[in-house]
Amino acid sequence: MKFISWNVNGLRAVMKKNFMEVFDAFDADFFCLQETKLQAGQIDMPLKAYHQYWNYAEKKGYSGTAIFTKHEPQHVTYGIGQAEHDQEGRVITLEYPNFFVVTCYTPNSQNELKRLDYRMEWEDAFLSYINQLDAQKPVILCGDLNVAHQEIDLKNPKTNQKNAGFTIEERQKFTTLLENGYIDTYRALHPEQTGAYSWWSYRFNARKNNAGWRIDYFVISERLRPQLQEANLYPQLLGSDHCPIEATLDLELNP
Repeated sequence: MKFISWNVNGLRAVMKKNFMEVFDAFDADFFCLQETKLQAGQIDMPLKAYHQYWNYAEKKGYSGTAIFTKHEPQHVTYGIGQAEHDQEGRVITLEYPNFFVVTCYTPNSQNELKRLDYRMEWEDAFLSYINQLDAQKPVILCGDLNVAHQEIDLKNPKTNQKNAGFTIEERQKFTTLLENGYIDTYRALHPEQTGAYSWWSYRFNARKNNAGWRIDYFVISERLRPQLQEANLYPQLLGSDHCPIEATLDLELNP
C-alpha cells in the first residue's frame, strides 16, 4: 500500500498550481494533507474512487487536515479526545481491522518559542493518544511533525539550535516517541542520507540552495518494520513550501 503525506500550506492555493496532477500521478491508497487552511464547504474535491475525511480548525484560514483514501475505514476519529487540543483540526485517525492511519499537523513553537510550552503539553497528550492506539493494533502516523530530529535532518543545525523546530525540547520529544516503540521510516531505510529535506523557507532562495529541514515524517509501529518497503521524499514537486513524502508498506486491510 502506498501512503503519501503533504503539507500543502493552503489547499486552495495549491489546487490552482499542480495538486491534481500530483495526486493523480501518485495514485496512492492514502493521501494525507496538513495545513489545508479551509472551513467546511470552501472547496469541492473531484476525487473519484476516494473517500474524503476533513478536520477543520475553528479559526478560519488556519491549520486543518484531510485524508483521501481508496479504502473505507471502520471508524474515523477527529482530534485526540482532549478539548484543549482539538480546536485546530490537527489530527484525523482512520481505523482498519489490521492498523490505524493517523495524520497529524503538530503545533509550531513559533517565533521566540512563544508557543513552546503549549507544544510540550501537546506532545505528551499526543503520545498518550498514539500509545492507546498502538496497544490495540499497529499505527501508521504521518504528517508535518514540526521538528528536525537530528543534525542530519537540516542544512544549518548550528545556527538553529534555539529556533522552533530544532530546540532540545522538541527533539527530545521525538526521541521519546521513537523510544515508545516507533520508527522513523525514512531514517530506517536511509540512515546516512544527507541533504534530504521536506521543507524550505520561502526566503533566501532556500529551496534553490536546498537549505532545508526534514520535518515531515512517516512514523510506524516497530512491529510493522518487516512490512516497510519504501520511504521517499519528493523535493522536485513544487506547489507548497513542503514537498510530498511517501511510505510503501506490504499490508492487508483485513486479518
